Amino acid sequence: MDVLSRPAEEFTNDGTVEELWAVQAVDHAEVYFNLLCSVDPRFLRLTPYDDEFYDQFRRMFPDMNVRVIDENDLKSPEGKTKWRTYMAKFSRLDDYSVGTLLRANAGEEFRPENAILVVRAQFWAIEIARNREGANDCIRDKFRGSLVNKEDE
Repeated sequence: MDVLSRPAEEFTNDGTVEELWAVQAVDHAEVYFNLLCSVDPRFLRLTPYDDEFYDQFRRMFPDMNVRVIDENDLKSPEGKTKWRTYMAKFSRLDDYSVGTLLRANAGEEFRPENAILVVRAQFWAIEIARNREGANDCIRDKFRGSLVNKEDE
């Protein structure tokens, strides 16, 4: 019997893979937040393609408020279609579709109630816009002494 013709119920997710992904996503979130606490975000470059990410983002999403992201706008049928078109422009990049945590409110730290699961291309687009437009400026002053360090937990 061909594996693709078998019922979906026969397959389960590998818990180890899910756990490793979650650890990687949290590590990425912590490293990025620590960067925001340490440097002026207006000078922070996330990729060699920041200009392209930003230009395409603002061309396709000219009115999107990057300070506070509404998850429903990202994940609505219309939002998914628009984001799919945006992300296709960056499919040549490694990791463009990796699951990544995004802060819903740019003025707050990472915590479960302020995290949205997005793909890396969405993270780059929104965070580059936040950095360039000043939405992340408050983080360094507000949380500078609160650097996240997993070993301290």
